[in-house]
Amino acid sequence: MPTVLTTQDVATLVQRVGLPDLLRRLVGYLETDYARWAEFDKTPRVAAHSQDGVIELMPIADASLYSFKYVNGHPKNHRVGLPTVMAFGVLADVATGSPALLSELTLTTAMRTAATSVMVAKRLARPDSRVMALIGNGAQSEFQALAFHHLLGIRELRLYDIDAAATAKLVRHLQHTPGLTLTVCSSTAEAVRGADIVTTVTADKTNATILTPDMIEPGMHINGVGGDCPGKTELHRGVLEMGRVICEFEPQSRIEGDMQQMPADFPVTEFWRVLAGQAPGRDNDAQVTVFDSVGFALEDYSALRLLRDVSAQLGLGTPLDLIPQMADPKDLFGELHLDGHRQAA
Repeated sequence: MPTVLTTQDVATLVQRVGLPDLLRRLVGYLETDYARWAEFDKTPRVAAHSQDGVIELMPIADASLYSFKYVNGHPKNHRVGLPTVMAFGVLADVATGSPALLSELTLTTAMRTAATSVMVAKRLARPDSRVMALIGNGAQSEFQALAFHHLLGIRELRLYDIDAAATAKLVRHLQHTPGLTLTVCSSTAEAVRGADIVTTVTADKTNATILTPDMIEPGMHINGVGGDCPGKTELHRGVLEMGRVICEFEPQSRIEGDMQQMPADFPVTEFWRVLAGQAPGRDNDAQVTVFDSVGFALEDYSALRLLRDVSAQLGLGTPLDLIPQMADPKDLFGELHLDGHRQAA
């Protein structure tokens, strides 16, 4: 019988473990799974696009576990009281097809995206990076901020969003974080000036130009998170041409990432190769590096594994009678319990 983890279950899990420790453990799970890259049956996510947004399914499997995530992206949802991103996922046993875990992934997606950003930045950003510009201060921004602060040593966040209320919300949440200075800026250019790392996590479903080449300084690491579907970009193509570009899964990233602006022969490197030592990350302190992050199913697989393990340790979750528990597995009709009931003619 599968276990269900609700939004409240995941919130309780975070409260009991602590967000910094959970993010640290999630980075470990991600690194373990990315190191097994060749073992996974991988495919780009399946997307249904509409005028207002996108709904996607993200499947992946190895020899023992299968997972998928249902996720949407609807930037106008706040107008009707809904999150821009909503998600849930399943972890199942490959040998039998039996689902083991059904979990919320809205909160978890924000955490796994932040953990993935840190995992990559550990290999691409300069080790002495202490200042990060955070462009886009919406739903995912606090997760990115805290992940980089606690796990990568960022001490100052330079904040900008076209919506001042979003920045005020972030400041309200993080203003008492020990060792973290928050600097509110009046433009993207002001925010990125002097930053070691620039994280863009904007939401509009448009070909936007958040960062331009004139804003980029030697040695910067660009963590481009918001350009994640066809027709949605954040980086001027000239930014991509300035340095080494790392992606998650090239067949998906060329369709959905900022890389969609580039020709098919534009050189990119999948992150697993950097992790395995097959390709370099950063060559020198002056090099510009870009992580074209779109989100990949392997990251949700890792997150679901972590949720399964930690929730079991903490006794969280509820068994769900989702699959018939049959005395005779061949007698599916018997599960309707129609014996003794008059059936319609």
